[in-house]
Amino acid sequence: MSAVKNKAPAEVQITAEQLLREAKERELELLPPPPKQKITDQEELNDYKLRKRKSFEDNIRKNRTVISNWIKYAQWEESLKEIQRARSIYERALDVDHRNITLWLKYAEMEMKSRQVNHARNIWDRAITILPRVNQFWYKYTYMEEMLGNIAGCRQVFERWMEWEPEEQAWHSYINFELRYKEVEKARTIYERYILLLLLLTCRELCVKNWIKYARFEEKHGYIAHGRKVYERAVEFFGEEHVDENLFVAFARFEETQKEFERVRVIYKYALDRIPKHQAQELFKNYTMFEKKFGDRRGIEDVIVSKRRFQYEEEVKANPHNYDAWFDYLRLVESDADADTVRDVYERAIANIPPIQEKRHWRRYIYLWINYGLYEELEVKDPERTRQVYQACLELIPHKKFTFAKIWLLFAQFEIRQKNLQAARKIMGTAIGKCPKNKLLKGYIELELQLREFDRCRKLYEKYLEFTPENCTTWIKFAELETILGDIERARAIFELAIGQPRLDMPELCAYHLLLLQVWISYAKFELSVDGPDRLQKCRQIYEEANRSMRNCEEKEERLMLLESWRDFEKEFGTDSTGERVRKLLPEKVKKRRKLTAEDGSDAGWEEYYDYIFPEDAANQPNLKLLAMAKMWKKQQVIKEDDETLPENSPPAAEETTKQSVEAAASPENRPTTASSRETVAETEQESTYDDRDDDSSSSSESEEEEEEKKKKGGERKESRSSEEDKE
Repeated sequence: MSAVKNKAPAEVQITAEQLLREAKERELELLPPPPKQKITDQEELNDYKLRKRKSFEDNIRKNRTVISNWIKYAQWEESLKEIQRARSIYERALDVDHRNITLWLKYAEMEMKSRQVNHARNIWDRAITILPRVNQFWYKYTYMEEMLGNIAGCRQVFERWMEWEPEEQAWHSYINFELRYKEVEKARTIYERYILLLLLLTCRELCVKNWIKYARFEEKHGYIAHGRKVYERAVEFFGEEHVDENLFVAFARFEETQKEFERVRVIYKYALDRIPKHQAQELFKNYTMFEKKFGDRRGIEDVIVSKRRFQYEEEVKANPHNYDAWFDYLRLVESDADADTVRDVYERAIANIPPIQEKRHWRRYIYLWINYGLYEELEVKDPERTRQVYQACLELIPHKKFTFAKIWLLFAQFEIRQKNLQAARKIMGTAIGKCPKNKLLKGYIELELQLREFDRCRKLYEKYLEFTPENCTTWIKFAELETILGDIERARAIFELAIGQPRLDMPELCAYHLLLLQVWISYAKFELSVDGPDRLQKCRQIYEEANRSMRNCEEKEERLMLLESWRDFEKEFGTDSTGERVRKLLPEKVKKRRKLTAEDGSDAGWEEYYDYIFPEDAANQPNLKLLAMAKMWKKQQVIKEDDETLPENSPPAAEETTKQSVEAAASPENRPTTASSRETVAETEQESTYDDRDDDSSSSSESEEEEEEKKKKGGERKESRSSEEDKE
């Protein structure tokens, strides 16, 4: 046995409990369950209890804070009728975590199941003393006392609870408890205490709600005078500054049930005079309903509508083009007045045409016509007058400058509801002829799709594409329609036409490239969705053609998105070779730096940006060779510094090589001629442009340079001789 070299204590001490816990966590193998055992005598039973208790104690000793282990242990002892042992376990658990709610509940439930009432009371008392804000303890404690018939004890528990000023439901539970035993006076006292508490807390919303509940409680038990007094106290308490609409509505309904109609009118008038108009919608609605039930028509118009109508009349006289005021006025007369009155107000409103022929000034005005047409159709049910409204509106709009597709579509939908399909098509045809726009064409196509007129949909799509051939979404939707109809060849031909559109392939417009990308990807997915033995090959051909088409695209992000979509396709449906081929086409992400110039021509500093270099385009970029040479020159400068430590007669190999590389880079045959190359040369001369590649895409040129550097360090003299020979 080898002797211990270091007997000093370790820096990190490991306890026995930690070792046991780690051993339990690393217990990977699943042991079979122990065989079932039939206990035949007392000795075997005692042995079983001993083993079981030892297992529970071991679990608790491993981690005392897991309360579920304690509860399982106690419930097992309870199942054996070992109440004293279970009680001891619960007490031990409470010593560990006395704020665990579940532990208290399980402990008390065990005592109640065992009919140990005094023990249960003791537990509940301890629980509500330690955790008085846990309402569940109070609810269960009062429920137990009430079930035992201990009404005085239950009331005492409620009183202790109310001292903690609990939430609203606790007070109502106390009130309902008293009402179950016909203690109306005590329930009234509790209401008074709770209302006073809310007044002190200045909780206005709860205060109003509970005032109303208090009054309804008095009304329910036949104390009408008390209920009226409660409402009067509430109105007096809130005063005129904090008048609440719901309080007056409830007060008026209370008086209405008592047949005190004059009181109801006084309450409504009092409230309407003091509550702001925008906050009294419900009050006005209830007042109107009351007058409809217990007053005459003339009374409604004179008492309610006249005041508001006068207010709206003043607003529209001050500004006839205040369309919001007209909307409010029309809403008022539509709710109460007859059809002739409403029409008169509508005619006056639509007579105020916007003075400027700009669409933004007409937007609110057009909705007056829309509401007018809907009112005639839905409320008055006069189709002919509705048709006249839509026609007059369309004659008024200056379609040569702008139009509103919503009016055309609503008019056509109205004719369809009247089962006049020919008129609806005529309306939409007129709309497209006068003022074609995307929303109109889309709406017409959706209309024909709902009618299952697919031939008409084809014609409409053709007109749509004649109108906006650059709209890629339309091409895609057209192809999807043909796919749904089962005409695969037509769908394929549509995609071919879409990608052949010249306006979709304008390199100077980024948006068009993005739309073109969507068409290519949709085309590939379409070929993939068509069942056939060569669907994968066709889809792959589409991706290849798209890559060739977008090779000259200056927006490299769109080209990258296409290659990523192709890569996902090959990952799911292709082979390793096809996937590798696509991966080789993916670009390399490069960080660059460029000089910024302000608007006045001054220097604005430098900016870093990321660029993508595609392998297919690397051969067409001679500046990459220059960048590689610049990097090599930078590393050779480091080697030159190391060479200074060599003897004086050592040949300057690094200098010779550096001069050769720089001269080669500056030679006419290696000088870049393209615009992008000229920019790169300028950057290299001015700022030493650097080419930082991402960590995940390692560069083979860098690894070769590292190997070359190692070789140079190993055989510097040999390289020096070779450089001299090259120079000669």
